[in-house]
Amino acid sequence: MLAFHSALRRRWRTVGLGALAVAMYPLAFYSSMHLAGVAVGTVVSIGSAPLASAVIERVADKRRFTRRWAVGAVLGVSGAVLLCLSEPVAESGHADQAPGAEWSTPAGIALGLLAGLTYALYSWAAHRLINTGVPSRAVMGAVFGVGGLLLMPVLAATGAPFLASWQNFSVGAYMALVPMFAGYVLFGWGLARVRASTATTVSLAETVVAAVLAVIVVGERLPAVAWIGAALIAGSLFILTLPAPRVRMGAKAPDGTPVRQSPEDTSAATAGRATAGPPHLLP
Repeated sequence: MLAFHSALRRRWRTVGLGALAVAMYPLAFYSSMHLAGVAVGTVVSIGSAPLASAVIERVADKRRFTRRWAVGAVLGVSGAVLLCLSEPVAESGHADQAPGAEWSTPAGIALGLLAGLTYALYSWAAHRLINTGVPSRAVMGAVFGVGGLLLMPVLAATGAPFLASWQNFSVGAYMALVPMFAGYVLFGWGLARVRASTATTVSLAETVVAAVLAVIVVGERLPAVAWIGAALIAGSLFILTLPAPRVRMGAKAPDGTPVRQSPEDTSAATAGRATAGPPHLLP
């Protein structure tokens, strides 16, 4: 990462925006689940991220919404809603017993939307930095490193239970190294090759993985609605990962007439060139 220090410093605004989003995301996400419930918080946070990411790309990068992404996003978000809302929400029957329960769910939904927006923001920021030629590992290290520093005051104020026992510390260390570190290294590798809106939509697969692990490891039984949701997400991943048709620039019809490319084809081709880059720029 030191070799690309100057390149990252020149784009400190983008690095700072991504780091701030990284710091805000877990605070908003876990607070959303605490206030609105695990199912609602997860649906709103994860389900709104692909939509927020596409809007950011449209506003900041002037990228069009493609039909393929729209179909994949609708299937994926619908599947995530069915999968998460099929979970038993036993706490809902006791919500009226807690003081201030009348505002906890709306507040949780608002925080879930904030979590989806910050998820989309740091994905977009990392994708933009990677497109400048900085390897994904250096970008993710810088963005998440600064974001982690921003979270240190939160750890100092609330992290006493984390150090209370070796068991708590071991679980926390595992969460930091495997799901977080390894997961986001792979996420950055993907951002070097696809648009941020596509990456956030594909990440809806984590709800399916969680459901399958719950069945295999914990022994839970999922209702039919949950499996329908998983199938919709699988269909979304299939659509989004299909190879895009290659269009040669300046292609001509058999009679010699130039073939006019549609806006979607032009956008896809431009995005492909931007994300691929020269081979030596990829990690």
